[in-house]
Amino acid sequence: MRSQVLSWSRVTKWLLVMLLDVAMALTAMWMAFSLRLDTLHWPSGMQWVAYALAPVLAVPVFIKFGLYRAIFRYTGLATLVATAQAVAVYGVLLFALLLWQQWPGIPRTIGVLQPVIFLVLVGTSRALARFWLSDSGRMARQVEGRLLIYGAGNAGVQTATAIGITGQYKLVGFIDDDASKMRRSINGVPVFGLIDVPAVVARHQVTDILLALPRASRERRNSIIESLRGLPVHIRTLPAWADLASGRVTVRDFRELDVEDLLGRTPIPPDGRLLARDITGKVVLVTGAGGSIGSELCRQILLQGPRQLLLVDHSEYGLYAIHQELQAICATGASVPEPRVELVPLLGSVVSYDRMSALCQLYQPAIVYHAAAYKHVPMVEGNAGEGIANNVFGTLNMARAALENSVDRFVLISTDKAVRPTNVMGASKRMAELVLQALADERTPVFIDSRPGFGNAHANKTCFTMVRFGNVLGSSGSVVPLFRRQLNDGGPLTVTHAEVTRYFMTIPEAAQLVLQAGAMAVGGDVFVLDMGEPVKIIDLARRMVELSGLTVREEGADTGDIEIKVTGLRPGEKLFEELLIGDNPECTAHPRIMKAHEPFLSWSELAPELQAFRIAAQVNDVEAIKAMLKRHVQGYQPS
Repeated sequence: MRSQVLSWSRVTKWLLVMLLDVAMALTAMWMAFSLRLDTLHWPSGMQWVAYALAPVLAVPVFIKFGLYRAIFRYTGLATLVATAQAVAVYGVLLFALLLWQQWPGIPRTIGVLQPVIFLVLVGTSRALARFWLSDSGRMARQVEGRLLIYGAGNAGVQTATAIGITGQYKLVGFIDDDASKMRRSINGVPVFGLIDVPAVVARHQVTDILLALPRASRERRNSIIESLRGLPVHIRTLPAWADLASGRVTVRDFRELDVEDLLGRTPIPPDGRLLARDITGKVVLVTGAGGSIGSELCRQILLQGPRQLLLVDHSEYGLYAIHQELQAICATGASVPEPRVELVPLLGSVVSYDRMSALCQLYQPAIVYHAAAYKHVPMVEGNAGEGIANNVFGTLNMARAALENSVDRFVLISTDKAVRPTNVMGASKRMAELVLQALADERTPVFIDSRPGFGNAHANKTCFTMVRFGNVLGSSGSVVPLFRRQLNDGGPLTVTHAEVTRYFMTIPEAAQLVLQAGAMAVGGDVFVLDMGEPVKIIDLARRMVELSGLTVREEGADTGDIEIKVTGLRPGEKLFEELLIGDNPECTAHPRIMKAHEPFLSWSELAPELQAFRIAAQVNDVEAIKAMLKRHVQGYQPS
């Protein structure tokens, strides 16, 4: 029944439009005769033939050109061109008939005048219908805000067109720092200079500013964002240029500022030679492939063209998600070198030495990136035994499997929380580093094992290295997604301490650092990133509030939109993080990567200690675990 109603409604609209076209054809004929005869007239004699020919010829031609299938609400240049072509064909047919028959009382010039007038009438009717329908549609929808677009280039104009169709925002104007565009207009929309923005925002009650600058450098974006930061507007951005070029721009594509914009510094550019050195054409294994860092490592590795990429994770959904994403990238062929990379998803936990050993034996990877770890400080603090089993002995299991199967390189993803830690998570990561440092220094390590045949020495041909970096913006459980959720809920934004400070980097930066540092390793290296100045978490919270077009409600004040609430340090949390234990970092081939020189135990000293440590973790003896960590991890002071 519904389809019948829709069908009859559609037919009714077609009939009405046809009748309108017939009326305009007759009107155009009357006007043509009046112009030709220099007087208003009533048709007589053979002139009725001309009046009859007009709709008889026009309607079939218009049907052939599909003019009655068009949706007037979205009438654009293409529809107007099709209308002009249809009228041109109609005009040729009419003129040919009048020239051939030469009916008395019908001047041949009518065949030229009438189609021209007809085209004007039909084109005007289509344009008026479009504006009327689009305006009525906009009135039916509630306007969400008043918008300025920063950038009067192609992306900005394309976005303005999308906004005009949806009617979701009232477009107030463009902002551009190009002097040749200021004080002018684009499609009737004024272009303002940056200096005019505060006054325009106040005068027109602007609620949103959209950055339509897909090709702008990071320095320019940061400068623009900082200049707009004090305004009571919500600042958002467009997708990447490739998405714009594909024509998929809609209002739904407007998104919050990138974490790079919130970071306020230029991401560190990678060295292409270092990225590809140990990957191209080789078998690469990534543990924790479904996590924030592991999944980005897989994306970056895929771009370097390995022969085979082994994705290892104990989370079925996490493994499924990254495998599907990488398959989609391979299917499109975007930025992926030929030949196609073989992707192998492998379920398994690094806590199982047997499973990791079997994988290394079966696939013979050339390099292992070990990103599997428990990383959330309060969670590991409350589950110390599991944290040690995964972070320390999971690393040992993976390193042992790599060594016994002659893997060329093994790269551990570590953290700045491993430096003088106050929590079990950070201390466990430092213990994992100590395991790798000890193995790197031992030519033929013996792995103590209670099972028969597992106490033999193995020649060490594996280059072990560690990469240590700070907090990663946008990763699961990190502060930026938390603040965004709290902003959407109306606040408050929770900060554990007014003075808490952290080093930050982006997920792609972290992954690229791991790949580059791994390529520079010679064995036992601890690499750290020169991450610039640390950021106060409370300042980051203020920045996010202000860039959302809101104001911070100060303590005890009645004004302001979002409160920033200090909740107190969590168990094991430090005010400040560090990247180095010592004070003698060494420069490397990369200007922003340093090599640390950290003290460690020999394998012969550490191996027996690990046996006792394993037993304490298995029974979750927290006191014994912390005592062991305090004995071996320099600067560990449990809170």
